[in-house]
Amino acid sequence: MSKIRIVDLHKSFEGKQVLKGLNLEIQAGETMVVIGQSGSGKSVLLKHIIGIMKPDRGQVFIDGQEISALSDEEIMKLSRKFGLLFQGAALFDSMTVAENVAFGLRRHTSLDEAEIQRLVRESLEQVGLRGVENLLPYELSGGMKKRVGLARAIAYSPEIILYDEPTTGLDPIRADAINCLILQLKEELKVTSVIITHDMNTTYKVADRVAMLYDGRIIEMGTPEEIRHSPNPVVQQFINGRAEGPITEW
Repeated sequence: MSKIRIVDLHKSFEGKQVLKGLNLEIQAGETMVVIGQSGSGKSVLLKHIIGIMKPDRGQVFIDGQEISALSDEEIMKLSRKFGLLFQGAALFDSMTVAENVAFGLRRHTSLDEAEIQRLVRESLEQVGLRGVENLLPYELSGGMKKRVGLARAIAYSPEIILYDEPTTGLDPIRADAINCLILQLKEELKVTSVIITHDMNTTYKVADRVAMLYDGRIIEMGTPEEIRHSPNPVVQQFINGRAEGPITEW
């Protein structure tokens, strides 16, 4: 059984159709990278996967359960399966690192404080951070903020990790460190990963399969090598960063 299955997904905003019958299937333990130009609907797709956005038409299945008709309470229970690394790390400025990492644990579990603090320390160590528990976000570098966000995402042992542009704003060395962490966590935690990105270095390094989102649909699917050598001109234009050709929207 697939971990995530999306069938004929449609979504419009103020008369503009963003998703136009999108289909996508992601297997348990797989790292799926979704690429596409800005405004193509990648983040809208993520919001449908975690259930905070409802489709106009179509279905989203998580572990075989169709989620679009679930109540808010049921969506909250479902969210326990997900860890999410936001594009800007999205740390709470007024909270320490430890409080940020503990946020999901306090929301999703009834663990006592000693156990929460143990898991906070372990999660930070898993992303290569020690001794930063009492720092505030403004005291962290961009790469450290991403790591803290990732520690928060894995602290309560989710089954699925969703990454929204995980390397945006980082220099190439720090970006590659995040890519290595993504690979490490897949191996250690056996999670299913969905990564939204326009960074082809990330795509080629971490993906098991790549899906190209264009004009509201998945137009190409394959391994990184298959995508690299795709005959589709839209795919080639995107992965090579060329401004000419069929992509005309800004």
